[in-house]
Amino acid sequence: MSQPRVRSLHLYPVKSTAGVSVAQAAVEPWGLAEDRRWSVVDQAGNRLVAWDVPQLLRVRAVPIATGVRLSATGRPDLLVTRPDRTVRVASPHTRLATAVPAGPAAADWLSELLGRPVSLLWLDDPRLRPVSPVKGGRPGEFLSLADVGPLLLTSRASLAQLDRWSADRAVTDGAPAPDPLAMTRFRPNVVIDGDRPFAEDGWAELRIGQVRFRQVQLCDRCVFTTIDPVDLSRGREPLRSLARHRRWDHQTWFGSRLVPRSAGLIRVGDPVLVDGLRAD
Repeated sequence: MSQPRVRSLHLYPVKSTAGVSVAQAAVEPWGLAEDRRWSVVDQAGNRLVAWDVPQLLRVRAVPIATGVRLSATGRPDLLVTRPDRTVRVASPHTRLATAVPAGPAAADWLSELLGRPVSLLWLDDPRLRPVSPVKGGRPGEFLSLADVGPLLLTSRASLAQLDRWSADRAVTDGAPAPDPLAMTRFRPNVVIDGDRPFAEDGWAELRIGQVRFRQVQLCDRCVFTTIDPVDLSRGREPLRSLARHRRWDHQTWFGSRLVPRSAGLIRVGDPVLVDGLRAD
């Protein structure tokens, strides 16, 4: 059995927008540095997500020293500075209860692009947002604006198996062979290789390079994964194949949510070492 290694690393500075690939990333207690610290909301403070507003995937957000740079095809770039953390916003979402408005320039830029009035918020202190104990969190574990767990790990071997299932289903249906699924549909932070599909299901403790992690739970998948990140078209995969092969507890599952147990840098090429297996 070959040693799994990190094959790519990804940040999503603004939640639900396009990801940014990096060669290395700093691991903080609440996830990768600069990952999912910003969110787009409507006038009522409701968080916008790409399954409702797929145009968010046209936005690319790149971290800079003072904040984030927004870009989109046909639009001038906008540099957004981290806002004054003493001004907070009322929001119906607990994950945004401590968020800070980024100001009118960001709101205007995004509103024009999305065709609706929106604002950009910044989560200044992830320590105010604990990982839910219902989802496997422990005291002292925090996360940014990510769902459930601070980091998401996926496997290329698992995706290859999912592609095989999808192709087999197409043959059964007499349909054309589907294109391979892009890993970007699953919005991982860490993509690994390896030779055994879904081996990551059983990992309780692991190290990536010298940084230790705990698996908080597997990742349940939603309709976001059915949106093609390039042309924004919608389809039935991967949820159809996941529902056939990876469905339990009324959910479909792909990927592993992790909580950091130490800090440090992780890099593309780092080995992934399993320190403990799940009891179940």
